[in-house]
Amino acid sequence: MLGVSRRPRTAERAPTGVAAASTRRDGRAVTGMSVEPYRELTFDQDCDGPPGQAAELVALARRGVTDLVVFAHGWNNTPSGATRLYSDFFAPFPGLFPAGVEAGYAGVVWPSMMFTDEPLPDYRALVTVLPEKERVVARLTELLGLAPAREEAFAEFGALLRDLADVDREGVAAGGPGAGEPVPAFLLADPVGVCALFTEALGEPETGEEALGGGLRRYWKGAREALRQATYYVMKARAGRVGEYGLGPLLVEVARAAPGLRVHLAGHSMGARLVAYALRGLPPGVRPVSSVTLLQGAFSHYAFAARLPHDPGRSGSLRDMQLRVRGPVVACHSRHDAALGVMYPLASRLANDSESAAADALGRLAARDPRWGAIGYDGVQAVPGTPARTLAEVLREGLPGSGCVSVDAAGVVRAHSDVVHAELARVVVSAAAAGR
Repeated sequence: MLGVSRRPRTAERAPTGVAAASTRRDGRAVTGMSVEPYRELTFDQDCDGPPGQAAELVALARRGVTDLVVFAHGWNNTPSGATRLYSDFFAPFPGLFPAGVEAGYAGVVWPSMMFTDEPLPDYRALVTVLPEKERVVARLTELLGLAPAREEAFAEFGALLRDLADVDREGVAAGGPGAGEPVPAFLLADPVGVCALFTEALGEPETGEEALGGGLRRYWKGAREALRQATYYVMKARAGRVGEYGLGPLLVEVARAAPGLRVHLAGHSMGARLVAYALRGLPPGVRPVSSVTLLQGAFSHYAFAARLPHDPGRSGSLRDMQLRVRGPVVACHSRHDAALGVMYPLASRLANDSESAAADALGRLAARDPRWGAIGYDGVQAVPGTPARTLAEVLREGLPGSGCVSVDAAGVVRAHSDVVHAELARVVVSAAAAGR
């Protein structure tokens, strides 16, 4: 989940494939898993996983698995929730692969969180993924509940957000999960102005009670969004690190022991960022990944660009990483994704420009300034030769054999988390076929 929470429409569940009880990495049974063989790859916040994970994947290859589909979730509160997503998403796959392909499946479980639609954030969920910040989270939750109409309360709130993100007052990331990431300017700007900006972006009306208590009280609605975005910043950085320093090296280990195994990466939201950044963890010349499918990716649409259109001296953070994939890198996007279409551009803009007033920020947002777009909203940008396809065209004609491809999935994806569709499973399989 990212940005403003929107309840997705209920996706139709595809017919269950091969029901089985597979195993987690901790040895417990995964009951009702729709596919087999299935394995879970777990990584902690330091990008470490239990020993033997690569060996299990190598063992699958030696048992005859030719193609391994690896899926990474976005924000998710519990490993069991991730497993349910994987079971639902993988269900159509057994009937989609052509003869001669023996498919195996893996789900990546990494320490993330779900930010719900509740008026206050789930204190327990935040502490679960940020246990070292329990005191900070408790006080943030308390302030949001009290909503005091005082500027000093907002000042305290801003300081707590910086503490949560391990950012000091000078804008330096202090070695936490955000180290090396651009520091969002909303963590450094005037907290009242920031909370006012987010309140206006949310379109929150003023109630009579808030009017009596002063306009400041209304801005605590925007403060909830500021907390969401601060947590998003921490989780975004963590997803990239787990991909580059966790999943990437594991895939290298598997490739060296089972060079014939074709690996197909897929990810949703921040999980798309995770699998994309896994490509940075592959040394030149080692290409175990045959295809990548990004579902509503929560990162910049310029990530793969050699030159940024607005700053030709800079490149995207994943420049030329598509060249480390044997087949295509497919970015599925949807204009119905309000989280990526509204709050992601606003938060991304604030990550780079702290000097503009709130009104100017909203004006730029309304004009959809392309500098701050998400790959899951409008696809790959500024990579010459990237074809744009509709979902219907891909299902009918397939995908190119290599390079970046943008696929408009708005016909089935109606919200950020609305990705459990047989049509999207078919896109992953089509990418896998192109990668062969």
